Amino acid sequence: MTPPSDNPQEAPVKSLLVPYYEHPAARPDAWDAVVAAAPRLYGVVLNPASGPGTAPDPAFAEVAERLRAAGVRVLGYADTDYARRPHAAVVADLLRHRDWYGAAGVFLDQVSSGPEAVPHYRRLGVAARAAGAETLVLNHGVHPDPAYAELADLLVTFEGPWDAYRSAGIPSWTTAHPPERFCHLVYAAPADARAGAAVHCVVPGTGAHPWGTLPHGLRRRP
Repeated sequence: MTPPSDNPQEAPVKSLLVPYYEHPAARPDAWDAVVAAAPRLYGVVLNPASGPGTAPDPAFAEVAERLRAAGVRVLGYADTDYARRPHAAVVADLLRHRDWYGAAGVFLDQVSSGPEAVPHYRRLGVAARAAGAETLVLNHGVHPDPAYAELADLLVTFEGPWDAYRSAGIPSWTTAHPPERFCHLVYAAPADARAGAAVHCVVPGTGAHPWGTLPHGLRRRP
């Protein structure tokens, strides 16, 4: 079955958004492969400790520097707990990512999808931009209310396993936006799986920690 697509058009060259949640000291070869894939990357989500952690991590700081030197946008991970996490706590995470790891963008996770939370995320977006964020990614994991498209540069409108992805639906409002505004994150996927969104990541990982695996076909180049 052909996977769903948010406003399908020709995908941009830099189409991979990689949320790789492994420590660089534990998986140096894998991180080498991520850096080597720079020409293909939309960005990399940096997530030292379900956020920036409580102190700078030298290994993550070093890999972030390598990514920036390769021209890759570094996105700092922050959990919003579906609008339940306080505004100030989320902003504190974004500032730490900026100051400790040089993140030029933010990846907000567990983002609400209903219209009632739009004001909350609008405030977070304003704070992120004021802190210097050049790229704002909202991970809803599902298609949100269309109003969210006005808040961010990229919306993650699917996160889940390949079996669910193959039958996921696409609302008509997405066709009013360029394809590079949408991202699909798919796990538990076979080697020949392909995403329908212009920005995407498809990994073989399963279970509670699928983002400890790299996208299919991502290998360190000689």
